[in-house]
Amino acid sequence: MLQGSDLACVRGDRNLFKAVNFILKDGGLMQVNGPNGSGKTSLLRILCGLSAPAAGKITWNGKSVRTLGEAYYSELVYIGHLSGTKDDLTALENLRISSAFSGENISEHQAVEALVDMGLGGREHLPAKVLSQGQRRRVALARLLVSKAKLWILDEPLAALDVSAIQLVKNLLERHLKENGMIVMTTHQDIDMTAASIVQLQLT
Repeated sequence: MLQGSDLACVRGDRNLFKAVNFILKDGGLMQVNGPNGSGKTSLLRILCGLSAPAAGKITWNGKSVRTLGEAYYSELVYIGHLSGTKDDLTALENLRISSAFSGENISEHQAVEALVDMGLGGREHLPAKVLSQGQRRRVALARLLVSKAKLWILDEPLAALDVSAIQLVKNLLERHLKENGMIVMTTHQDIDMTAASIVQLQLT
């Protein structure tokens, strides 16, 4: 169970949000909503340990994530709203390296399979700089296919994707939820998801 208690975020002299509370259980999806500048990305970065909250705490199965440290961070995968692919690396290299940075070493065969499943068959050895934005996004999202993490934290996972890719990602997310995974995500696109529970968190 992931729980946020009285979370607050300050940027410069501005309070982005305060008194944010939520509980997310196994098989649950939390959609973080709000206008641009409301702190959606900041909240996700706080949840995955890239930033510290100005106030409040986050617990994982009843224990503070600060205390748990790597025991918590190894349970999550974070994909930001930017694809994060390196121009001069191939799709295959990008996937293997990004997975290794997350502590998951995958074989070339595993990486190729994931890229093919994401609709990138035949493009595995192309440098990222020749791929479209949608294809680069697919490379980033392929990490979900090779990750064993229980908690997925996703910032605009559908950005730059075409209709077929959106359906592919939706199926992937629903499969993770069905297997008792947990997802925290932001999206500006309407997506009808099936989950054991759905939490709508509104930032203003």
